[in-house]
Amino acid sequence: MYDVVGVGFGPSNLSLAIALKERATNGAGRKISAAFIERQPSFGWHKNMLLPSATMQISFLKDLATFRNPTSKFSFVSYLHESGRLTQFVNNQDFFPTRQEFHQYLEWAQSHFEDSVSYGSEVVSVRRAGEAGSGAAGHLELEVRDIADGSSRLVHARNVVISTGLVPRMPQGMERDERVWHSSEFLEKFRSVGSDELKSVAVVGAGQSAAEITRFMHDMLPHAQVHSVIPSYGYSVADDTPFANQVFDPAAVDDYYYGTDQTREAFWRYHKNTNYSVVDTEVIQDLYRRSYDEDVRGYRRLHFHNLSRVESIQRVGNETLVSLVSLLDKETQVLNTDALVFATGYEGMDPTRLLGDLAAHCPRDDQGHYRVDRDYQLVTEPELPFGIYLQGGTEHSHGLTSSLLSNLATRSGEITESLVNRLETEQALPALATEETV
Repeated sequence: MYDVVGVGFGPSNLSLAIALKERATNGAGRKISAAFIERQPSFGWHKNMLLPSATMQISFLKDLATFRNPTSKFSFVSYLHESGRLTQFVNNQDFFPTRQEFHQYLEWAQSHFEDSVSYGSEVVSVRRAGEAGSGAAGHLELEVRDIADGSSRLVHARNVVISTGLVPRMPQGMERDERVWHSSEFLEKFRSVGSDELKSVAVVGAGQSAAEITRFMHDMLPHAQVHSVIPSYGYSVADDTPFANQVFDPAAVDDYYYGTDQTREAFWRYHKNTNYSVVDTEVIQDLYRRSYDEDVRGYRRLHFHNLSRVESIQRVGNETLVSLVSLLDKETQVLNTDALVFATGYEGMDPTRLLGDLAAHCPRDDQGHYRVDRDYQLVTEPELPFGIYLQGGTEHSHGLTSSLLSNLATRSGEITESLVNRLETEQALPALATEETV
């Protein structure tokens, strides 16, 4: 029996594990027994987008812990100090580490919690303890499947925190295969194909990932034609100016959560360009400069198809015929490509599948979204005497930061305090539970 079980172990629940550990070690209470279940065989966060020189789009101070506890030994600064690179990082005079270095920081942090995580395991369902989920016991049981051998086991928890991440989004009617990829699998797929086989490639999308992949292809395939298919007239710049960035402040979560419908609509209308379908200025300028230089030299291999969308794709051997339609004049053209990458974003986390019969006891609003309390706990009917928390899937209730790193440390702290209060209220703090791996 664990006080809390986390479903998924990406940055969100890693940050929660840190907050739970520090809540006890700071002398504020006894250790909460926690376990985490992750379907990946090892820790990884967007590994297939760790492109050379790609940088984070948030400050290094928005790490796993600093905004909650500036003295945390799990901060990015602590990682740099332990790695012997703090002085060199400061000499860089840059707030934005490379994505590769930030991933190394995340791996370093998770290495302190390996005994608490079951990798290669998938939560199949979450239900009330008792047969077929019909029992009246005041805790949850999670059916966990071992991905390697298919065996199942039950894990018992007083509370769960669901953080299963985002789901890759493909345009309707488009299917992935060995030469049609989503950006979430890019590097793995790219490395599986010999570069000499890629003489013509195309990237679909108008956001940061699409622009970065386009630049990467242009660098790595000097012999290839590189096509960028953009639904807008061109890339739009990400607004990372100080006033706009305030929408990611912890205080902005309160403004959004307690605001009116008009307030929330204003957040999205005026500040969606801080994160969605936008690109860093440096990347835009670099790609435009490359295109201009090719015009000067009279040899073009970087092509931008603005105001265009993919109408259909057809595989012919190792080649993919991509039919494009212009949104300007409705004319079509066909690209003959050796690889097609859809950098078309992700769907938000939806816990419905995991919750099964429990979903019927979690009321929804008029738009069909789950009702969520300010502490990220699902609103449930009184007969469910346990906490179900969401790390993700709360854009409708908590705003723009719900799927981003910006508010990670603060959110994990708030969930931790809510868990402590629940456990104390329910007098569910007897002797310590075992610390064995699930």
